Amino acid sequence: MRIAIINGPNLNLLGKREPDLYGNTDFESFLNHLKSKYTQVTFSYFQSNIEGEIIDKIQEFGFEYDGIILNAAAYTHTSVGIGDAIKAIKTPVIEVHISNIWAREPFRHQSYVSPVAKGVIAGFGLMSYELALMSLIN
Repeated sequence: MRIAIINGPNLNLLGKREPDLYGNTDFESFLNHLKSKYTQVTFSYFQSNIEGEIIDKIQEFGFEYDGIILNAAAYTHTSVGIGDAIKAIKTPVIEVHISNIWAREPFRHQSYVSPVAKGVIAGFGLMSYELALMSLIN
């Protein structure tokens, strides 16, 4: 099984950025945990602060992979283009968020990803990614 994980802006700073909200673990360490636990899965990982690069990766993975776990971060709330890219592919996409976006500022309650995603998992820290992975495996 091939799963792509795509992270959006500022998620390269996990472990350093607002640890009270996002935790102390960097994403690469967490990804290594997933790789060692789910040996039947081949992972591809991509992070970018640039919207167009994220769209390019969704299109690249969207016809070849078994699933995409997407944390579009701030682009979740602003990017019609990312939503359109998800609509254009056949691979299922699970939207994830580390924090509970509905318990935060009102502008974060809007998602251009949710209406075209297979599902949404939010508020469980980095475990949100593992829950998304489990949903794709099962």
